Formats: sequence, structure tokens, C-alpha cells
Amino acid sequence: MIENLNWAKMNNLIPAIIQHADSGQVLMLGYMNPQALEQTRQTRMVTFYSRSKKRLWVKGEHSGNYLQLVSMQLDCDGDALLILALPQGPTCHTGAMSCFNTKQTFSLHFLLQLEQIIQHRTAADDSSSYTRSLLESGIKRIAQKVGEEGVEVALAALAGTSQELLAESADLLFHLLLLLQAKGCNLQKVLRVLQNRNT
Repeated sequence: MIENLNWAKMNNLIPAIIQHADSGQVLMLGYMNPQALEQTRQTRMVTFYSRSKKRLWVKGEHSGNYLQLVSMQLDCDGDALLILALPQGPTCHTGAMSCFNTKQTFSLHFLLQLEQIIQHRTAADDSSSYTRSLLESGIKRIAQKVGEEGVEVALAALAGTSQELLAESADLLFHLLLLLQAKGCNLQKVLRVLQNRNT
């Protein structure tokens, strides 16, 4: 891949668009020189060349919000890269999931964001956090909450309004994501099971 890139065209720096490997959300744009690209390939952690610091820069080296490489591909002219990665936390320094953080977002993007919020609250030392307190109460209690919310969804569908059904469904989704997190699973693994069933 390095040999096929048109380094001379861009003064030895290639723009690299980072896209979420699961949701397709565009996360950021950075620049790579040959050394950054090779380090990315070797370590599987997305590495850029910082034009301001004049050195290689591993995304997340200070924040811990790394970008785990999934795949890379060239554009048709060989002067840009599309990198699919799995973010280990918010990508933007502002705390947003994407540096292109628009008001409009796809539903799957939001669910992935919610999963990451749950992960951060799990690690945070915040006794007032409902998420943290429920996780500390253990798998049995979380599973019980999922069961309760499932029953409330069914009851809302049978005897409630559409708004009640939507609200109870939102509660169920949240608690299901929390249960998956507590068991070391995630939404993408669930989606892959569904995809495999459909092939």
C-alpha cells in the first residue's frame, strides 16, 4: 500500500479519513506520512503525523481514546486513505464522538454513543450515577431490570398509548445495552448474530 500511494503529490503527507468500522460515521480527518502509515499497520492503532508538533502522533496517546485499526483502502488516485477503525472512546477532543459532530445523526450512531456513555459511567467514580449504581448491584439485578422493562413494553403495546410504548421501549433498550456491557458484550455483536442469521 505504501508504494502505491502518491506521496509526492501531497508533499509526503496523505489525508486519512477515519470512519467508524461498524456504524459508518465519519470520525475525523488526519494526515499520515510513510512512517505513520507503517506504525499504524504494525501496531493496529491509528497513528498520524502531527503538522503542529512535527512528529508521529498516536490518536489517544494522552486521552486513552485510541482508534483501533480494522482496515485501510486507497482512493482511486492513490492520494488519500479511508481508514475503518473502532474508537475506544470519543474521537474529538471536545468529548464528541466525531469531529464532524452535527445535530443530525443516524439512530445506530446514537446507540453506539449511548454504549460509550455507559462505558464511561461504568469507569467514572460517580456515586450519583444510576448506571454505575445498577452495575454495582450485579448481573442479577440488571437482568431483572431488563425483564421488568420487557414486561412494561408488552403491557404498553396491549393497553397503553404509542408514546407509552416508545418510552418503555427506550427504557428496555437502555437496560439491554447495560446488561450487554456488564457481560462483556455489545450491540455490534448482537447485530452480527442477526446478520449471520440472514445469510
